[in-house]
Amino acid sequence: MSGPDNYEAASADAANEIASFDTGSKGFVSRFHHALHTTPALVPLIVLLASIAIFGVLLGTKFFSPFALTLILQQVQIVGIVAAAQSLVILTAGIDLSVGAIAVISSVVMGQFSFRYGLPVEVAIVCGLAFGTMIGAVNGWLIAVMKLPPFIVTLGMWQIVLAANFLYSANETIRSQDIAEQAPLLQLMGTKFNIGGAIFTFGVVFMLLLVLVLAYVLKHTAWGRHVYAVGDDPEAAALSGVNVKKTLISVYALAGLICAFAGWALIGRIGSVSPTSGQLLNIESITAVVIGGISLFGGRGSILGTFFGALIVGVFTLGLRLLGADAQWTFLLIGALIIAAVAVDQWIRKVAA
Repeated sequence: MSGPDNYEAASADAANEIASFDTGSKGFVSRFHHALHTTPALVPLIVLLASIAIFGVLLGTKFFSPFALTLILQQVQIVGIVAAAQSLVILTAGIDLSVGAIAVISSVVMGQFSFRYGLPVEVAIVCGLAFGTMIGAVNGWLIAVMKLPPFIVTLGMWQIVLAANFLYSANETIRSQDIAEQAPLLQLMGTKFNIGGAIFTFGVVFMLLLVLVLAYVLKHTAWGRHVYAVGDDPEAAALSGVNVKKTLISVYALAGLICAFAGWALIGRIGSVSPTSGQLLNIESITAVVIGGISLFGGRGSILGTFFGALIVGVFTLGLRLLGADAQWTFLLIGALIIAAVAVDQWIRKVAA
């Protein structure tokens, strides 16, 4: 066998080392960027812990008490539930401006079906949940099938649902006393219980369970991976076999259902059925999502980050209130956090590219 053809002899003299990559030379910034890219909830978690520590130092046991800390959970429960719905939509690179209106009209349907039509309260609640799901599905169909922009569709649906809410309810509020006497199940989410001095409500428990379930579904199921794929690149997702239309419709329908649950929790929170409640839920939910590190461009982020974002708003609100600061400082700091969160997201995307 000739020299050039003696492959066995040549391979015997070859090096036996396996290809490796030098990762030890990475600086702190590179490692930190990698951590942010792989764990989007890291930044809001750091901000949350830092804000709790700062207010804890300034206020002492006045802030660091089971009652005060669980009060934050009670205050953010509605926003947290709606923000979970908003997170699903934004992960698909969409946005839903109608989430607050869906929550309110679902609560109105529950109340009116119980008191105006005399239906059993269980049936009224199911009807309210179904109504919210239907509105979400219509949003999804217009976006996925009719190819209309999510911003325009949900902006229009927000106006339609808001007007329908006032027209249907005749702008009348169902009083808390009447609900407690005739349909107490409507106030179930507001039921409180004490654990070691910490006051919880069923609405808070529902929010926590919702966050955990959605976090698992998005990370460990095919549907969850499809949501991320559609948000990252819908054309590539379609080429890889993902049913983009079906995924989008299911996301918006699920968001509508979650908002309807938020409407039920809203009744428990305020005690009454009011068509004028929850008017800022759409903005507050987007705030929690953005501060929570979910990219407005879709395809990156986590539900846990959104939960941390909602808690950050709650911590700042309660902390500044206990300090006696002007309420406008809360809006100023939250606005700064929103801009900072978007800047961090842009930096992560730029470096990753």
